Amino acid sequence: MTAKGKELADMMERRKFDILCVQEIKWKGSKARWIGGGFKLFYHGVDGRRNGVGVILKEQYVKSVLEVKSVSGRVMNMKLEIGGVMMNIVSAYAPQVGCAMGEKEDFWSELDEVMNSVPKGQKVVIEADFNGHVGEGNSGDEEVMGRYGVKERNEEGQRIVDFAKRMDMAVVNTYFKKREEHRITYKSGGRCTQVDYILCRRVDLKEIEDCKVVAGESVVKQHRMVVCRMTL
Repeated sequence: MTAKGKELADMMERRKFDILCVQEIKWKGSKARWIGGGFKLFYHGVDGRRNGVGVILKEQYVKSVLEVKSVSGRVMNMKLEIGGVMMNIVSAYAPQVGCAMGEKEDFWSELDEVMNSVPKGQKVVIEADFNGHVGEGNSGDEEVMGRYGVKERNEEGQRIVDFAKRMDMAVVNTYFKKREEHRITYKSGGRCTQVDYILCRRVDLKEIEDCKVVAGESVVKQHRMVVCRMTL
């Protein structure tokens, strides 16, 4: 995030984004700051060199914030009330493939803890760099994902699917038929993968109008933004 605040705010204004989750911001502490253009960043991090998660809000939604729960340097939950609707925005950053198993277990336990703390009637949207591939196709997993993932599922991807089943969630960006270029969320050298996802409660899938990957924004070099339009 260092020196990128104004650039992100300009991009959100241009793209007409209301809420943006960011991961790996590498800032320490639990704070909130205006980043320009009428956008405010709420963030949490425990190490200034790695991890850290945040949520950026358009000014009109800042007064809607009821609570910001900082769970760890990898998970935070923001509770808002928008037009009488209770909405939980969870920003999460899963450990990479090579990280210790204990760190991975801690992450999924924290995410379970957040979900279990949210009352059933409230909406939840998880926006995360899950560092896993759920894969293309949905045979046997039709209740939690669509057919439009990318390539093969790996162990980390299976954890995402298992979590979705456990919590009655849906992997939103796999439901919308897009060209592969608009499904790939990470591109580096010759490597093209899908590791960033948006999840919502299965019962709220009908409120999602579209979900796709936005390419060509210089503010994010390797990861691409996953954008979802939801009508409350």
